[in-house]
Amino acid sequence: MPELTIPLEKLAFLILKAYEADAEVEPVNPEDASDQVDDAERQVLEDRKENGSYQELRDALFSLNSDELDEVGALRLVGRGDYDAAEWNDALAAMREAPEGRSPSRLLADPLLGTYLEDALDEIGLSIEGPESEHL
Repeated sequence: MPELTIPLEKLAFLILKAYEADAEVEPVNPEDASDQVDDAERQVLEDRKENGSYQELRDALFSLNSDELDEVGALRLVGRGDYDAAEWNDALAAMREAPEGRSPSRLLADPLLGTYLEDALDEIGLSIEGPESEHL
């Protein structure tokens, strides 16, 4: 099992924010709504400045140091099936050799980032149970 330099609490936060940002939808014009009362409850999922999930995810990714970004990028590769747990060092080497694959902008553009990170943690035998799970 690989040892990560990125704290599991940070990973839990990234996963949560990635799921939240991916769930956001384009805002609906209230005049176009089929049922204004029911549709008003969807505002929590609407991609608006005040929702901030995307911005929080972006800020969190841009705050990571180089080693942490390498690990998040490698986790993404493992989570999407490009590498398995036994090939962790290869996935990490791939990120170090081609750092554009772990750039915050590239990570932000992946709508399945949360799923890939969570799947990768399962694959490599790590868990975000306990204090880290307060974010999930």
